[in-house]
Amino acid sequence: AGRGISELVGKLTVDPTAQPSWSLVATKGVDMVGHVLFTTARLQRATRSVGATILAPLSVSPEQQGQSIGTRLVDEGLRTVREAGVDLVFVLGHPGFYSRFGFAPAGALGFDAPYPIPPHNAGAWMVHALRPDLLGRVSGRVICADALDDPGYWRE
Repeated sequence: AGRGISELVGKLTVDPTAQPSWSLVATKGVDMVGHVLFTTARLQRATRSVGATILAPLSVSPEQQGQSIGTRLVDEGLRTVREAGVDLVFVLGHPGFYSRFGFAPAGALGFDAPYPIPPHNAGAWMVHALRPDLLGRVSGRVICADALDDPGYWRE
């Protein structure tokens, strides 16, 4: 998985449809032990201008997991994109982890993933509204960067 993640990050960093993007790295000494990337997304047929991003991927080296590195990366990443004017952050991931940051099931709030999510994993497609006043006022299918536009990335 590590090689696939690094290849995806490489593609996203040069993909003009992913820009602007925000990349945060966690280090221990001279070693990189974690990384998170937020890339620009948009809502298909949105009735108003909404700043959206997708959190993907988040990775922490296996030997460093369980030390809150991922938590700190997500916290700092959300602060960074909020300051940049992002309104909605989407993620496909473990609800038990991401719900701690304020993520909620996106499908139930009117946001469809770029590709269909199997019903048994519907709760893994989540949104965090950095502007809560937008919930119920905007909806639609999320359009991701070209490098993420592969159904293989949309399984949880």
